[in-house]
Amino acid sequence: MEFTARTAIALLLSLAVSSSFLCGGVQGGRHYHHHTRHTRHNSAHPPSAHAPGPASGRRHAPPPHARPVSPPAPPPSSSGSGGYPTPGTASPEPAPAPAAGAAGNVYDVVEDFGAVGDGVTDDTDAIKTAWDTACQDDGDSVVLAAAGYSFLVHSTVFTGPCQGSVTIQLDGTIVAPSDPDKWLGNKRNWLLFYQAHGMSLQGAGLIDGKGQKWWELPCKSQNGHGGSSGHGASCDSPVALRFFMTNNVTVQGLKVQNSSEFHIRFDNCHGVVASGLSIRSPALSPNTDGIHVENSTDVLITNTAVSNGDDCVSIGAGTLNMHVENLTCGPGGHGISIGSLGKQGSRACVANVTVRNAVIRHSDNGVRIKTWQGGSGAVSAVSFENVRMDAVRNPIIIDQYYCLSKSCENATSAVFVNGVSYAGIRGTYDARTPPIHFGCSDAVPCTNITLSDVELLPASGETIDDPFCWNVYGTAATPTVPPVSCLMEGVPSRNDNSSLKCY
Repeated sequence: MEFTARTAIALLLSLAVSSSFLCGGVQGGRHYHHHTRHTRHNSAHPPSAHAPGPASGRRHAPPPHARPVSPPAPPPSSSGSGGYPTPGTASPEPAPAPAAGAAGNVYDVVEDFGAVGDGVTDDTDAIKTAWDTACQDDGDSVVLAAAGYSFLVHSTVFTGPCQGSVTIQLDGTIVAPSDPDKWLGNKRNWLLFYQAHGMSLQGAGLIDGKGQKWWELPCKSQNGHGGSSGHGASCDSPVALRFFMTNNVTVQGLKVQNSSEFHIRFDNCHGVVASGLSIRSPALSPNTDGIHVENSTDVLITNTAVSNGDDCVSIGAGTLNMHVENLTCGPGGHGISIGSLGKQGSRACVANVTVRNAVIRHSDNGVRIKTWQGGSGAVSAVSFENVRMDAVRNPIIIDQYYCLSKSCENATSAVFVNGVSYAGIRGTYDARTPPIHFGCSDAVPCTNITLSDVELLPASGETIDDPFCWNVYGTAATPTVPPVSCLMEGVPSRNDNSSLKCY
């Protein structure tokens, strides 16, 4: 690709905080079939005995439809719309492919590594060995999983760091085993990329988590709200795609569906671009967050559509400098969520998050911040701009009393929510709940909450419900519908929350 994740993020983020993560080692723990060693290797380090090269050692031409992919346009200025299309109407991005002449060696998992691609035969070894071989290549390399094939892959760790940059060009289909009783390996991750810095996963292909039987496990929530099953050992379910301690990573153009739990998770990553994705699972599939981000910095999500059974995009603790643009959520799911944060007294920090030009349809929530009682830390510098709601329950919600049982008690500490703006939030809401809900902690009020150009009308009926406010300070910069007269002015006189601030 002609642009890097770091370059794209630099265009879109107004604040960039450099950070790095220490790297450790992981062993894949799987034995692979051996092939003749690739003759092109001139790396300073010999290939691993478990990562021999392809049998033919040949160089493949890029696919004939290959063309460069242009970087996303920079965001509009804060003074106007910047000419962006109406949210949700942008055309899907073309399926990315390696630019002509840009690719080095191409490792074809079928022709070079013996993958069968019939959706029944276990192709784990072939695809993992192709990755290991490409990872030892000191230049740019491509692992090709071509269209017309369906590859059955068990739980696998794709380990770096690599000698050069590796692109997985997925134009076919990768499927998971459908029966939890026959699952091999780690039950918390299916396809895990660890320290695979600078990698790209792209193409017109499909990643199918085959999660139906996982959702039916007795320990899973059956009410469609997910979350209650959590990640307990008795109910471990694999995340479809997890990127852990992997910096400057790009995921582009793919379809991901029916994960048994989160579809895509970025954890301890710096420099992330997720673009042009389609993520789908049924509306009642539990814990199937579309994209989850935590402990990560400089994250860009653009031109993506998610329809699922849980959060469309969930933003966890440790997220700094995140930009979401041209996102469509629903129908179904729980909208865009920051949190939940502060569970079991933990400290959580989230800052510099922008969500711009989004559509949320027929979801349980719109844009939400949720924290537990008893936590600490802060959510700050958050902006929701130009978000259209279509029959959404709780279009705007801050819930500092988040609880999944009836045994939660009020506490004397909470995550500090400060500096959240809502601008251009328009559309319709499900009249069963108020369109605006600010439920802030008794001990730690929400402060510097601002609203402008907010217009939320009931999807049915003529009665407009009043907003709900509890211990929240802020202003309505313009008239709003419904009127928000319950915000308290100024700042709390007795609260010193400086110890809760994170940055």
